[in-house]
Amino acid sequence: MSHRPSEVRPETAKEGSPPLGRYYDVGGRRLLLHRAGSGGPAVVFLPGGGTVGLDYLNVQERAAEFTTSVLYDRAGTGWSDRADLPRTSAEVTDELREVLRAAGIPAPYLLVGHSLGGFYARHYARRFPGEVAGMVLLDPAHEDYNSSMPPELVELWNTWDADQAFPDELPDELVQLYRGMFAQEMGDWPDTVRELLLDRHVSPEWFRVGFDEAKNVEELNEELRRTGPMPDVPLIILTAMGIDPFKRLVSQGVPESLLDAELQGKRRLYTALAGSVSHGENRIVEDVGHVTIHFRRPDAVTEAIRDLLGK
Repeated sequence: MSHRPSEVRPETAKEGSPPLGRYYDVGGRRLLLHRAGSGGPAVVFLPGGGTVGLDYLNVQERAAEFTTSVLYDRAGTGWSDRADLPRTSAEVTDELREVLRAAGIPAPYLLVGHSLGGFYARHYARRFPGEVAGMVLLDPAHEDYNSSMPPELVELWNTWDADQAFPDELPDELVQLYRGMFAQEMGDWPDTVRELLLDRHVSPEWFRVGFDEAKNVEELNEELRRTGPMPDVPLIILTAMGIDPFKRLVSQGVPESLLDAELQGKRRLYTALAGSVSHGENRIVEDVGHVTIHFRRPDAVTEAIRDLLGK
């Protein structure tokens, strides 16, 4: 398998190119990976659905102050080559393993997974337990999430149609609203990175990817259930107990009582997940939401990484 890297530098990047990182050929696709820092275990950030590696630049740079710190885009997302979506978790985790090898980043890894990325992190740990030193999970996707929620809330979710909510041609009002929310969260990003991210995040293509990647959520859940037990590795979960603007946007018409019930159900679920290992902890992060947890509380993410590396 070919692993020829090609570097992208901000001062030489062409239009349409990523502002940071290198491309690595994995299975005939170019995958974008950006690394900083040195030492180990390396911290590897797994983006949530609808996000990309550079969305975590703020926490990646903090982690790079004390160890190797890695961002990447899964195939079919961000600046990596296109792929048919959705994909199996085995495809995603195999691909992550290969791109880390291609980049010369040795195991074990401390995996930091957000939302859907947290699901992939747990699957990677189950498949390759000897390669995982620990995990920090930010509001992770979970196979028992819906069954932990009030039935009336799940019924509302099941009536939601992504094709109707986000048509191919996005209304300008929605584009400007979404761009403004991201701009507010990325105020500390370098200008060259932030402006590209903002433009891409409001493009119809990137909008669709977040939904397409998670279309097979039930199949992903069954795939994880079939894949061995959770390895006994140090684990910290950061549970967002606020409701941010992104959550408000996709929860219009949902009563406050059900939004609060979701938070409480999530808290119980993640506490149980943390209790499934001998060194697990669920840390509550108040006043931030699912999407904005790493934007608004990079200190909490960095502290969790430091604590696990100390163990």
